Amino acid sequence: MTLKNKHEALTSVVTDFQRDVHCLLGLPFDALDLRQAQQAVLDAIGADRRCFFSTPNLNFLIGCLDDAAFRNSVIRSDLSLADGMPIIWIARLLGVPLRERVAGSTLFELLRQQQAQPLRVYFFGGPDGVARQAADALNAAPGAMRCVGSCSPGFGSTEALSSDAMIDDINASGADLLVVALGAKRGQAWIEYNLPRLRAPAVSHLGAVLNFVAGTITRAPSRVGNLGLEWLWRIKEEPALWRRYRDDGTRMLRLLLTRVLPALWHGWRQRRRGVRQAPRADLASVAGHYRLTLAGDWHAGALAPLRALLDQLNHQPGPLSVDMAAVSSVDSATLGLLLLLYGHQQRCRQPFALGPCAPAVTRALRLACVDFLAAPGVPSAPF
Repeated sequence: MTLKNKHEALTSVVTDFQRDVHCLLGLPFDALDLRQAQQAVLDAIGADRRCFFSTPNLNFLIGCLDDAAFRNSVIRSDLSLADGMPIIWIARLLGVPLRERVAGSTLFELLRQQQAQPLRVYFFGGPDGVARQAADALNAAPGAMRCVGSCSPGFGSTEALSSDAMIDDINASGADLLVVALGAKRGQAWIEYNLPRLRAPAVSHLGAVLNFVAGTITRAPSRVGNLGLEWLWRIKEEPALWRRYRDDGTRMLRLLLTRVLPALWHGWRQRRRGVRQAPRADLASVAGHYRLTLAGDWHAGALAPLRALLDQLNHQPGPLSVDMAAVSSVDSATLGLLLLLYGHQQRCRQPFALGPCAPAVTRALRLACVDFLAAPGVPSAPF
């Protein structure tokens, strides 16, 4: 594959509507375990296929509730992995099939430890000098992963940290994986701003990875993380984080009372209703404008025909409206697919409109924190 063809492959807009994605409190999450996530990244690198993967933890999730640009960066990701035990606990409570916590740092270690596929990584960000320390530590250790470049760009605007010289250095390194560490919101914004120019197939903001590899911060033992107590370990390592965890915990309690528990009650009532109406979907096109009409009960087991319809949008993008006036129920998988559709339209710079919606859909959107999908004036272009 020539450099030109590789770049075209990485920058073309193709959404994988076959992803097993579920909506939880406003964000899409792929139902993958650690090994499957590792293989997904390796497959993308092997095929020179773009894989911008996000690893939302509780802080991500809370931040996305009030920051549309931050939230949309996760929705537009090629992979979204649940990096936080509170997310897994809530998923289990609501019956959302997220299999296990997929921490970004653990995923990086799996990629580092595998021997089957040589990997070239570039470290971008972190405190002054830490990226270089991480590069030296990585290259001094045995393994199939090598660091081929590093940069600690300091602080500044997204534009200031996106000079031609910086991007050219990353691209010239031939990196397979670009690890960004600029703080979650700034990092996600930097990645989206520069994706069209970046040639590394796999790109992710993995903020703590540089410190862990460099040895400036000690990672929590796996048993601590599995118990959901990594936050205590992080406070021990970085005392200033206690305020962030306090604020996130307070907001999470509010969400439990106003969204999670009502969603649990709503789901129980839906299950008691028993009889399901057969789901129906129709995608019509008039003068390049699409109208998707859904009816009946929509759930994970019924989505295959809808996924096939949506694949058409990868070949002929256009403005899209979604009519859910005759829908009697939706589950987390259906809402997850709607988020993928919303993100696809943004990436294609095409309008998206959801409505009219049946009362059951409106309630489900609100409880899942995705009522922004049906909000008047949803922007048609994200940039």
